[in-house]
Amino acid sequence: MNPVTLSILLMSLAIGTTVTLSSQHWLLAWIGLEINTLAIIPLLTKNFYPRAVEAATKYFLTQAAASALILFSCLFNAWKTGEWSLSYTVDSTAIVLSIALAMKLGLAPMHFWMPDVLQGIPMSTGLVLSTWQKIAPMILLIQISQHINPFVSISVGFTSILIGGWGGISQTQMRKILAFSSIGHLGWTIIILKFSPQLATFNFALYIILTMAMFVSLMALSSTSLAQVSTSWAKAPALTASMVLVLLSLAGLPPLTGFSPKLMISLELVKQNAIFLMLLISFASLLSLYFYLRLTYVVTLTLSPNTSYSLVIWRTLNETHFSSPLNIMAIFAFPLTPTLILLM
Repeated sequence: MNPVTLSILLMSLAIGTTVTLSSQHWLLAWIGLEINTLAIIPLLTKNFYPRAVEAATKYFLTQAAASALILFSCLFNAWKTGEWSLSYTVDSTAIVLSIALAMKLGLAPMHFWMPDVLQGIPMSTGLVLSTWQKIAPMILLIQISQHINPFVSISVGFTSILIGGWGGISQTQMRKILAFSSIGHLGWTIIILKFSPQLATFNFALYIILTMAMFVSLMALSSTSLAQVSTSWAKAPALTASMVLVLLSLAGLPPLTGFSPKLMISLELVKQNAIFLMLLISFASLLSLYFYLRLTYVVTLTLSPNTSYSLVIWRTLNETHFSSPLNIMAIFAFPLTPTLILLM
């Protein structure tokens, strides 16, 4: 892609998200979401082949339907309240808005587009789609969290955790595994959204860091499947070891960074007398724990069936300067949990 075109599209992505984050007007927030959607579609098809066109078409149709639903809800809300402000949101309108924003985020049961779209695009675009593109819808959800129906948020969150774990078990493609991982992590965010928006923001911020670390590591190793990941140890032992720890952090194992949001969310649910819900989502998250542990087993405890004729595979990695700080934050940020929560 032409560097000038790429710069314009990336700038449009930044502008769209900034417009949504800085707006207190529903129409302006919707315009920011539309700028985001229209800017990323050319990025989805920058490698022009049929799978990428199919992914871009699925993404566009899903996002267009969600945007139409958001616009209809905003119009209905303005008709009921006489205000376009985000703070004046009717509870009945918030139900439709939350469902539309969940569709934009790829939450279950509106998740069907997410794995197929991620599988059909390059890793670099998948990184943008899994992190940056989710910021604007999630911030809108956090802003209207006091009006969201708790039954809707809990149902969508629990279904996302269940689907995120169940769908990732049988996958062998890393992009699909990361798609189901994204669905599961955002499910934790949605469940706690009604009880503690501050904790939901903290969980979402750590999700962004962990997902970026995983994508950047896979991009450096040029690995898109389990078979390619299994040969990564000979290419880059240090990066592979840190990637294993990032995987365990995504799984939420102590004392890694990913354990802190799950611990805080579980404690908050117990504080809200939702002990049964806490037990349900804890058992549902064991499904995702299984495929994370399977990934670590494949990377560290198995040997590639391909015979190498040299003692050390020639190491030509596409390493970036972002991989090291991202991996450090994704692994060792657990002691900073109180400070990070205070900053939210």
